Amino acid sequence: MAGYGQHKEEIIRRLRRIEGQVRGVQRMVDEDVYCIDVLTQVSAVNAALQSCAVALLDEHLSCCVTEAIARGGDQAKEKVGEASKAIARLIRT
Repeated sequence: MAGYGQHKEEIIRRLRRIEGQVRGVQRMVDEDVYCIDVLTQVSAVNAALQSCAVALLDEHLSCCVTEAIARGGDQAKEKVGEASKAIARLIRT
């Protein structure tokens, strides 16, 4: 089961809201809206995606990683490594 299983509907709602924001940006470009206004909305979409990513990462850490550490062994090291790589990807963007 995915670590976000208990919050799946909330995550889906957030992603649908982001999808709507992206459609709004597309519409703005189609309607030749002023560049800075479009960029402002792009920034808002990026912030929403980052927030969603952090929520997913938090769920992963509190569920998948915590359970793997409790079991110990190689799986614990693997899950911590995965989380570390995910964090590195997030901070690069």
